[in-house]
Amino acid sequence: MTIRERVAAYLERDIVKNVIIGVIIFNAVILGLETSEPVMTSAGSLIVTLDKLCLAIFVVEIAAKLFAHRGRFWRSGWNIFDFVIVGISLVPTGQIFSVLRALRILRVLRVISVAPRLRRVVEGFVTALPGMGSVFLLMGIIFYIGSVMATKLFGAAFPEWFGTLGRSAYSLFQIMTLESWSMGIVRPVMETFPYAWVFFVPFIMVTTFAVVNLLVGLIVNSMQEAHDVEANAATDLYREEVMDRLKAIEEALARRDASGK
Repeated sequence: MTIRERVAAYLERDIVKNVIIGVIIFNAVILGLETSEPVMTSAGSLIVTLDKLCLAIFVVEIAAKLFAHRGRFWRSGWNIFDFVIVGISLVPTGQIFSVLRALRILRVLRVISVAPRLRRVVEGFVTALPGMGSVFLLMGIIFYIGSVMATKLFGAAFPEWFGTLGRSAYSLFQIMTLESWSMGIVRPVMETFPYAWVFFVPFIMVTTFAVVNLLVGLIVNSMQEAHDVEANAATDLYREEVMDRLKAIEEALARRDASGK
C-alpha cells in the first residue's frame, strides 16, 4: 500500500471524521465567543489562537485530501464545498475583505459534509429543487391573484396592509405563515367587511395547508430517494467485495488442486 492510499484510508476512519466534527463544533463555539466584548477583553488572545489552531487543522485536512485523491478530489461537490469554506477563512484581514472574514462562521456548515445523515438531508433538498420550482411558480401565481384581489377589495379601507400590490403580497405572506393573521389582520378587516373571511379562509386553506405541505412532501420523497440510492450503492459495494473474495477463494482452490496433481 502506497503512502497516498494509506492517507486516503486514514481519512476514511470513523475516529478521524469524529475528530473533525468535534473541531468544527468547538470552532463554532469559539467564533460565537468572538462576538462577546467581555470575553474578548479577558481572553481575546487565547480565543484568536484557538481559532487559528482550528483553521490549521482544517487546512491540513484539505491538504491531505488533495494529496490522497489528487484529481478525484474535485469530482466531489462536498470536497469543493469544504475547499471554498476553508479558502474564505484564509482571506487576509482588511476592510475590503471584512465581509468575507465575517463568513468564517460558515465553517460550521462543514459538519454537513462530514455527517452522512446531514449530507443525505441536503442531497434530498437539492434533488427536490426542480420539483419545488414548479410549486413555487404555482405559489407565485396564487399570491399574485390574491394580491390583486386584496388590493381591489380592501386597499381603500386598509392602505397600510393592502394599499399596494407589494403591501398586499406581504400581508398575505404573513397570513400564510399564520403569524397574527386573525387578530392582527383578518378580524380588523372583517369589522369593515363582514364577509372578508370568504377570501381569507380559502387562501389559507390553499397556501398553508395544501401548497406548503406539497413542498414538504417533495422534500421528504427526495430524501427517501437519496437514502435508497445510498443504500443500494452500499449493497452493490458489499456484493462486489463478496464476489471478489469468492473469486479469490476459487482461484486459490484451483491453484491447490493444480499443485496436488
